[in-house]
Amino acid sequence: MQAAQSWFDRATSHWQDWDPAELTVAKDALRISVVIPARDEAPTIGGIVEGIRAELIERRPLVDELVVIDSDSVDGTADVARAAGAAVHAARDVRPDLGSHGGKGEALWKSQFVTSGDVLVFVDADLTEWGPHFVVGLLGPLLTDARVQLVKGFYDRIMDDGSGHHAPQGGRVTELVARPLLNLYRPELSHVVQPLAGEWAIRRSMFESLSVPTGYGVEIATLLDVYARNGVDAIAQVDLGERAHSHQSVHDLGLMAAELIAVASRRLGLGTEPADLLWQFSRQAGSPWVPRQVPSVERTPAITVGGARC
Repeated sequence: MQAAQSWFDRATSHWQDWDPAELTVAKDALRISVVIPARDEAPTIGGIVEGIRAELIERRPLVDELVVIDSDSVDGTADVARAAGAAVHAARDVRPDLGSHGGKGEALWKSQFVTSGDVLVFVDADLTEWGPHFVVGLLGPLLTDARVQLVKGFYDRIMDDGSGHHAPQGGRVTELVARPLLNLYRPELSHVVQPLAGEWAIRRSMFESLSVPTGYGVEIATLLDVYARNGVDAIAQVDLGERAHSHQSVHDLGLMAAELIAVASRRLGLGTEPADLLWQFSRQAGSPWVPRQVPSVERTPAITVGGARC
């Protein structure tokens, strides 16, 4: 507990601690790529792309490229993102020789083949309350401390019940699955506030050396792998203020939780390989028990297949 608190005190900052003009100088010759994985996010993707482009590319040259990886959207997400100024790539069309899988992790893994940044910043595509300061905050520790390999964001969530109230804790899967797992098996990471946050940044040299789950397990896998490789001092976190986004059904969250447990178990040495089906009960289904496939595919490190830099 004392070690985790000590890490929190020295490795946690606030987005207001980081000045974008100073970071633009600090980045020197490093290239920065912002990557937005998206699937059917036409209502929100345009504003996110426009905000980052206007503030961090046009107003000041902190970000060098802004890329959207589209995962089989059917609502025009790609067209909206392209019109807003992003370079857009369909995940399935990136390195087709390597095959294609569904999932967020797949989009992030594929992004390594169509970006050139030394630092990769990942931002979710469903944000409704956010700001370009998300990117600035995530870059701060990476551009000013050579020891830092991974930066996680955290924030107050704005509730989607119409009240506008803030929830300082993470989402349901974060608080009921991810943080208990870390507290029990990797207590040094117990003070990572939101290990599943979709806003994070990593050095390319680290990310391209990691195995990447193709689904929602990518965040906890990356956190655990960076810790295993370089220890807790390679990780920093930044308070990004507040964030609002769309929410999923409890059954969908159950599938996400099962995937996180499976991904974490491989890295925590919890025993045999988990089963690949999650059975969920539903009175509305034709049969009361509905089996759902738990994503289990992990991509090999991008550096092992070549071409992982545009």
